[in-house]
Amino acid sequence: MRLLIVGPQGAGKGTQAALLAESLGIPHVSTGDLFRANLAGGTELGKLARKYMDAGELVPDEVTQEMVADRVTQPDAAAGFLLDGFPRNISQADWLTEMLARIGAPIDRVVLLTAPDQVLLGRMLARGRTDDTVEAITRRLDIYHRETKPLIDYYDGRVVHVDGVGEVDEVHQRVLAAVRG
Repeated sequence: MRLLIVGPQGAGKGTQAALLAESLGIPHVSTGDLFRANLAGGTELGKLARKYMDAGELVPDEVTQEMVADRVTQPDAAAGFLLDGFPRNISQADWLTEMLARIGAPIDRVVLLTAPDQVLLGRMLARGRTDDTVEAITRRLDIYHRETKPLIDYYDGRVVHVDGVGEVDEVHQRVLAAVRG
C-alpha cells in the first residue's frame, strides 16, 4: 500500500505516520529524515542540498524529488511506503504521480489528519518552543489551509479524513480503519 499522510502541524502526523508504517510493515518516508540522512551521509544529493542551505536558500524541489525518488524505489519500499511531508504543492504532486506511474505504483490513499485550529494552537503552545508564538502558529496554520486544500482536491477519491483529536492509540485505530476501509 502506498500512502500519503497530510495534516497541519500539531495534528500528530509524525506519531501516527510511525505507528501506521509499523502496523502495515512499510517504510515511513519523511522528507525531514531524508534530508538528515543525505546530509549526514555526505551523499551527492546531501552535498547539493547543503550548498543551498549554506547560502540561506530553500532547497529546490528537484533535489527533494530526487531524494524521494531514490527512497521509494529501494527494495524495502516495493510493497509500499508512507510518505510524510511530501508533496506539499500541486507541482510536487504532479511530479510524484508521474514518477510513480513510471514504476507502476500509484498512491492508494491519502490520510488527512484533522483537528480544530484551537486544539492545534494549544498543542503547539504546550511544546514550549520559542518559535511557537500565537502569531507564528496562526500564520503557519493559515499557510497550511491555503496550500493543503488544492492537494486534497488533487487526490479526490483517495482521501480519508481522520479526526486527530484523542488518545494516540484511539487515533491510530481510526487511521487504520480508514486506510483499510
